[in-house]
Amino acid sequence: MTNAWRDAWTAALDDLELDVAATEAMLADARRHAETPPADLWKPPTDLGALPLELRPRADEILTRQLAAAQEIARRLTATRVQQAMTSRIETGEAVKRPVYLDCAM
Repeated sequence: MTNAWRDAWTAALDDLELDVAATEAMLADARRHAETPPADLWKPPTDLGALPLELRPRADEILTRQLAAAQEIARRLTATRVQQAMTSRIETGEAVKRPVYLDCAM
């Protein structure tokens, strides 16, 4: 295995791991990160070839973290939808808004 190939894969995994870490930080402190989207979204490299076997454990660990973050995001989206549905049913105390004018000319 050439060092350039391994180094390219290591750099790609470094970038991917930084992206996962940013997502994990956002989930850990949603209030602080809510209005600061990631500046550089990770883009998969297209010219690396097969993953070196020695980097497989690291890639598997990053994948596990990605899946956990995705599950947490899905859980929070579901919780938000449930909360929105509940709040839409709460009465505000205001009179129900009904049409003031009804056109009976037809």
